Amino acid sequence: MKQGFFTAVLIAVTYAVSLGFYIWMGTTPESSIFHSIWKGGPVVSVLMALNLMVIAYIVERIIALNKAAGKGEIPAFVHSLKQDVEVGAVDQAISRCDDHQSSLSAVLRAVLERYKLLAVHNVTDRDKRLSEMQKAVEEATVMEMPLLEKNLVAISTIASISTMVGLLGTTLGMIRAFAAMATAGAPDAVQLSLGISEALFNTALGIMGGIMGIVTYNVFTSKVDRFNYQIDEAAFYIIQTLGTVKPQ
Repeated sequence: MKQGFFTAVLIAVTYAVSLGFYIWMGTTPESSIFHSIWKGGPVVSVLMALNLMVIAYIVERIIALNKAAGKGEIPAFVHSLKQDVEVGAVDQAISRCDDHQSSLSAVLRAVLERYKLLAVHNVTDRDKRLSEMQKAVEEATVMEMPLLEKNLVAISTIASISTMVGLLGTTLGMIRAFAAMATAGAPDAVQLSLGISEALFNTALGIMGGIMGIVTYNVFTSKVDRFNYQIDEAAFYIIQTLGTVKPQ
């Protein structure tokens, strides 16, 4: 519900801003670039809104993924955690996870909590303990991945929509251009130039939104994959260390 509300508000705000800017461009001098863009037609306002939405999602993802990276270097954090585990300071390791405040620390905290629970129930079978801790990793990862992948589908969708809307604007512009050429006698040069201008500006804005969406989607997806790899690697490392420590 919250995500849907955020998306609805974002659509309303970005389109209101784009429409206002589009109307303002129509009041600028005819020699200005803004007036030329305004001649691209009403589809331009939609394309500008889509571009603003992509930018908003990019900013949100940068903030969210930086937060997911936590505080401090991950290798140093994992090494410190291993040292705590080796001396049996599990509570201190959990506290260290709380301080790091990352997606990785949330998963490793789940592993440590499961280890303590196994100790309480006096589970001494090593294979059973390893299996249970691995389940804890999988459960915690399932909880963390939606937070890391949030809004990536929206970015990908807008990239596709932006290209299609740009193509629609291009088609409308070409219709106007050919309509100007279809008049009896000499073609209407003004309408012809307006049609071509509309087509080109819509094409440019549509391509711009598509490029931003596709590039940032791939960048963020690669970053999420890197997070996932770090989680798997660090979890395996800590689980194997815990497997050699006798439950207390």
